[in-house]
Amino acid sequence: MLSNLRANIILLFAGIATFVVMGAGQSLYGPTLPVLSRDFSIGLGEAGLLISAHWIGCAVGVGTMFLASHRVAPRDSAGTMLIGAAMIAAGIGWIFTLIGGFALGVGYGAATVMFNRRFLIEFGAQGPAMVSLVNALFGVGAIGAPLVFVALGSRVSVSYALVAGLALITAFVAFRLPPATKQAAASAGQFQLHFGILALGMAAIATEATLIGLGPVALIALGQTEVQAAKLLSAFFVTFLVIRLILAAFSNVVSPLNLLIGALIAAAGSCLITVMISPTIGFIALGACAGLFFPPYFVCATGLMGDDPRVTPTIISSGLVGGIIAPLLMGLILRNMGDTAFFWVVAAVDITAAILAIAFARRLRPAMTLAE
Repeated sequence: MLSNLRANIILLFAGIATFVVMGAGQSLYGPTLPVLSRDFSIGLGEAGLLISAHWIGCAVGVGTMFLASHRVAPRDSAGTMLIGAAMIAAGIGWIFTLIGGFALGVGYGAATVMFNRRFLIEFGAQGPAMVSLVNALFGVGAIGAPLVFVALGSRVSVSYALVAGLALITAFVAFRLPPATKQAAASAGQFQLHFGILALGMAAIATEATLIGLGPVALIALGQTEVQAAKLLSAFFVTFLVIRLILAAFSNVVSPLNLLIGALIAAAGSCLITVMISPTIGFIALGACAGLFFPPYFVCATGLMGDDPRVTPTIISSGLVGGIIAPLLMGLILRNMGDTAFFWVVAAVDITAAILAIAFARRLRPAMTLAE
């Protein structure tokens, strides 16, 4: 009993520290893209490749967990993020920076699979609430990093050096935490692909990835300064954090599918507010919408697809497909339509996904709650 309690306490602190690092590393992409564009004399579209490199790395990390989850410990993911952040901080060259984003993504992807699955299983009945909690604390790093970036005079190297320092501390915290317990690693023999929920998750996570990575650039196109855009990204993550904490408190009474559909509809509306009424109000509201995407999607998809160890990597992989492809497609679209089209495109994608989900709601078991 005491050994299990001790292991869960270490797991909790390692998970919190890791997600703070993940939030800080990812949230810096948005405000740093204009600076990297100037530093390396490249266009914003090419600078956006850093986001795709990150998500491609995530796919590799998730694939590693699919094939060998029992061999990967939390310290491994933290160490990989440390290497990636340090490479970006070094600022040696654009290719080297892209490789750093890729490495940061590998650790990010592995940690996402590892901790979401372990929290869901190893915390028992409190598992769904713990999944929402640890994903909420992602917002702590994501709120602070853009503000620190602005306070440091928009210095990319120093900002990512601090992320590397946080990752080093996280690796020490996680050092004594072993790979997953037998309960979390063992196959339960149930693995059923459900393409409907995977497609819905892909649209949701694609929205989150583009808002975090390209949202500040789109805000600048709407007339915000780089400093204002960075501060709005921090405010975005404040509502992101708050809504996930609320979700953790009420996780046993909420239908995850209905919640996900509602978040997509609200995101579409918030995009229109951003363009037509107020970039400040609309983008901050988008933070709350984005905060509602992943936890309900993960729990809903897990309930539909089973508890085999391959399920979690598959669920997350669908989101990674969106995260990889969306910035590339958005770059092509904005090149032809202009940067101000960003929020219109996101709104169109989200409302389409929500309508399709409503049409096929019976097949997705909308009555399922997060506690199941």
